[in-house]
Amino acid sequence: MAIKASEVNKLRQQTGAGMMDCKNALVETNGDFEAAVDVLRKKGQKVAAKRGDNEAREGVIIAQSSSDAKAGVIVTLNCETDFVAKNDGYVQLVQSLVDLALDKLPKSLEDLKTLAYNEKLSVNEKITEQIGVLGEKLDLSAYTLVESDRVVAYNHPGNQLATLVALNSSSEVAEDAGKQVAMQVAAMNPMAVSKEGIDAGTIEKEIEVGKELAIQEGKPAEMAEKIAMGRLNKFFKENTLLSQQFVRDNKLTVEQFLNNSEKGLTVSDFKRFSLS
Repeated sequence: MAIKASEVNKLRQQTGAGMMDCKNALVETNGDFEAAVDVLRKKGQKVAAKRGDNEAREGVIIAQSSSDAKAGVIVTLNCETDFVAKNDGYVQLVQSLVDLALDKLPKSLEDLKTLAYNEKLSVNEKITEQIGVLGEKLDLSAYTLVESDRVVAYNHPGNQLATLVALNSSSEVAEDAGKQVAMQVAAMNPMAVSKEGIDAGTIEKEIEVGKELAIQEGKPAEMAEKIAMGRLNKFFKENTLLSQQFVRDNKLTVEQFLNNSEKGLTVSDFKRFSLS
């Protein structure tokens, strides 16, 4: 039977597949549109099986806050090549996952994967479909949800790095300050909000390393512990967000910058996703 160009175009718009793939799917199914969608999805399953061992290290990361700024999400979708990652259609796919996550606020990566992407497909099935379209392994590898009085998102140019910062105030001042702190998180990669967020194992390791270094430097053993604690304090200043020097004014810590912006303003949580 003759396949109308309008049907080919409709299938292409719905699936993102190439014109010839869409035409061939419609020919194979004698013009049955829904069956053609299934053909393209099964093609994705076959490609996924073939490329299952391939590494998907490239990709796109997008962070975004909800319209009321009470929630924020970060979604990471990996692919094999930067050629695919830089494609506008691929970025739009990731953005559609972000929009869905902000609408439904799933609590985990698995919850996001099982959401209905549209009337026909789940998120997992949509990704499988796109594997067939793009011919590369795709991996929805990371997702996070943050909720607070105000959540600020930052996307570093290139969509390779994104952050979320949760603040204890819903004011516009908090929004402006949060943007600067979100960029701080991107640049300085802190381990925790404050020293209370550093796990005991890491602290013990830093103390032991500090002691060993002091002894290697010829310091008396009885002084090693004191020296190690001094180095631990330096570690906290460098690796906890509120204690870090503020990158835009190194005379202030991040904690001081926030309090100067709005009395009592602070960060309750942050997230940072990066491809590197």
